[in-house]
Amino acid sequence: MEARRLLALLSVAALFYIPDVVFGEKPALMLATRYHQDIDVGDYWVSEKLDGVRARWDGSHLVSRGGYHFAAPSWFTEEFPTEPLDGELWIGRGQYEKVSAVVRKMTPHDGWKQVRLMVFDLPQHKGRFTRRLESMRQLVEQAGFPYLAVIRQYRVADNGGLMQRLQSVIDGGGEGLMLHRATALYRHGRSDDLLKLKQFSDAEATVIGYRPGKGMFSGVTGSLKVQNDDGIVFYVGSGLSLDQRADPPPISSRITYRYQGFTKNGVPRFAVFLRVRNETPLQ
Repeated sequence: MEARRLLALLSVAALFYIPDVVFGEKPALMLATRYHQDIDVGDYWVSEKLDGVRARWDGSHLVSRGGYHFAAPSWFTEEFPTEPLDGELWIGRGQYEKVSAVVRKMTPHDGWKQVRLMVFDLPQHKGRFTRRLESMRQLVEQAGFPYLAVIRQYRVADNGGLMQRLQSVIDGGGEGLMLHRATALYRHGRSDDLLKLKQFSDAEATVIGYRPGKGMFSGVTGSLKVQNDDGIVFYVGSGLSLDQRADPPPISSRITYRYQGFTKNGVPRFAVFLRVRNETPLQ
């Protein structure tokens, strides 16, 4: 009887077991600034901006921007090189919500079979970007592994050609373009060595409060009070669905918003909510 009761208790405990979430040091990443026309486009390699989840392969683990260790199955990374890689966990165009749901789960699962790590840089390589690109291609070719690929990089002659490429990506359901300066060394933080170009500007902000809705939105959230990375506080209401207004993103969560320029006080104009940039592990 005692053995049977103990077995029953263990079975119930297993139902409520939550695996430990592993966090490490946040990786020091190279970050993009917005594209501007007073650059020489010929100095840059151009690639598609993938709408996936940023990841660093540190030689043994896939790590998020926040330092969370993704619970990737061993078969997903078993042929990855020991060389650290910067990349994007990606399923396809317009699939951010899907890939985010897959990679945030706290235990390995077969959903990762849809995902690839799309490599775009080598953070510990001492060479300039063109040399790093050659090394990326060699590493991935040597691995010969279906879950690892290099983002296609190409050159364009001028701004006109760049805009044509952008329109082609947008027409195909893509998000935008990234520009890597060919002669740049890998360095942490933001600079003109890495630029992003999109049809509309977007950025991230942290939710710090809420403003109640009025009229048709009475009783639910009217807008999110947010603070961007420059310390500017403003409200974002447009773009929120009825479900999101009833159950808004929690305080301290990160959102992505679209905007069109700035006011004289530096506030993003016509801010529209796009999505929650969520790295929180899912049970």
